[in-house]
Amino acid sequence: MSVAEKSGPQTGVAPQPAPSAGGPRSTFGRLLGRGNAEPGRDKSPRALDQRRADRAGLPRTVDLSQPLPRRLLTSRMVWLGVVMLIAYAVFLVLLYNQVVPDRRVPGGRLIGLGHEAVPISAKYAAFTAVPLALVFLWVDRFRPQRLPVWFMAFGWGACIATFVAAQVNTWAAGHLSIVGDGDPATGARAAIYVAPFVEEACKATVLFWMAILMRYRWVSRLTGITLAGLSAAGFAFVENILYYGRVYRYAANTFGAIQPEDALHQLFILRGVLTFFGHPLFTSMTGIGLAIALRSKSKVVRVVAPLAGYCAAAFLHMTFNTISSFVSGTQLLLMYIFLALPAVIAMITFIVRQELREGRLIRERLTDYVRVGWLPEEDVVPMSRLRTRLRAIWQSIFLGPPVFLATFKVQRAETELAYLRDAMTRGVVDDAGQLREKVLLATIRAERGQAVIQPERRAAYHRVKELFVRKRVAPAYAPPQYPGPAGLGGSLPAPGTAPIGPAATRLSEVDPNWKPPGE
Repeated sequence: MSVAEKSGPQTGVAPQPAPSAGGPRSTFGRLLGRGNAEPGRDKSPRALDQRRADRAGLPRTVDLSQPLPRRLLTSRMVWLGVVMLIAYAVFLVLLYNQVVPDRRVPGGRLIGLGHEAVPISAKYAAFTAVPLALVFLWVDRFRPQRLPVWFMAFGWGACIATFVAAQVNTWAAGHLSIVGDGDPATGARAAIYVAPFVEEACKATVLFWMAILMRYRWVSRLTGITLAGLSAAGFAFVENILYYGRVYRYAANTFGAIQPEDALHQLFILRGVLTFFGHPLFTSMTGIGLAIALRSKSKVVRVVAPLAGYCAAAFLHMTFNTISSFVSGTQLLLMYIFLALPAVIAMITFIVRQELREGRLIRERLTDYVRVGWLPEEDVVPMSRLRTRLRAIWQSIFLGPPVFLATFKVQRAETELAYLRDAMTRGVVDDAGQLREKVLLATIRAERGQAVIQPERRAAYHRVKELFVRKRVAPAYAPPQYPGPAGLGGSLPAPGTAPIGPAATRLSEVDPNWKPPGE
């Protein structure tokens, strides 16, 4: 049983309010207090709380009173994204210039991929990369990362990891060669002994950077799987372009070979369909190890778990390359059926179990706040079920932008509140988390009134229909006339046409010879 389960709602452990400014301080606060004596530092309570939150890795509260340009210019993530975007562009251009055009080398000419083969290869590679990226984005649904974080992970694998891995693999293959570049075993040696460690290290580097810069947002193993899978999907995307381009160019320049499209199609079936899961499966081991380390208080686990995850990724990669290099025919098919497919099924089962586990964790942690009266009881179950959350978001779209934004904010705030509570019970976040706790509770109280918590059976589709269907206008009848009805169905007399007062009464003439019958 985990620490979170031991300190869950069964023990009655409830969140405690943050200590007042004049109350007792924790060891962390006393240590921080000694730093306040330094000259030139802001000693206000707000600045002290901000420094405590920064040391705990908690996000800063956005000051919405400042204009948007100022917030963007002072945001670390914005500037980090700009720097990484420039770096991605530089490495992608370097890789393009190295592998695409033909180059003159001592003794002849080195044939590249060619400008014609790159668009065709990229189209085939996208058939695998796009669905893989969408699957990993779908996995990270309880606490999804921001779009720049996803782009940073994918771009690192596609641009930087592929370029660095290509240089190191080429250098190592040359040193592993025994009889020169023509040694037929050179490629196998490099693929087995060098490529697994180099490529997994290149793909996982961005994960370690993210763990340092945004460790608070690594809330579960699903976060590690998602970021690792995106980095691996980007790496596989560019690597497939290189492989597809080479076989296309070779078939086009070799007399008597099969058609370039047929050769490309065969390789696509092998790499893009049958073994597309390779890189994401390997790198996910490192992501899981990092997630375990970041959610643990033990220093030993924090060191051993990432290393164990990296070693597992390299071992799986080495096994895959070894089988691909030395096994063929029926034996390769048997290896695929009895080794590769079970590994993929095991990973899918692990992800599904983690989804269910995260739902239970959110339900238990929100129950802590219900017990002390800080959250209504009806919020617990809807926030812990993905299907209910998605239905609530879907229905809020048809109720207008304010309702949609309120629903989105409440779901994110309550999810972060649950994970923050779990981190505090594990000891990963100290009492500085109570400051963030207050901010999240204030956001929930402010937005919950117009948010959709428990969705209805049917969304308000009629409101969308009103936007596109023109309202019917009653037909204009002729103006009323006096006396009698005017138009179909009649109407009241038109103003100013009927006499007013006693003159309005008219009696019919009486026959003086009239009498009752029978007289």
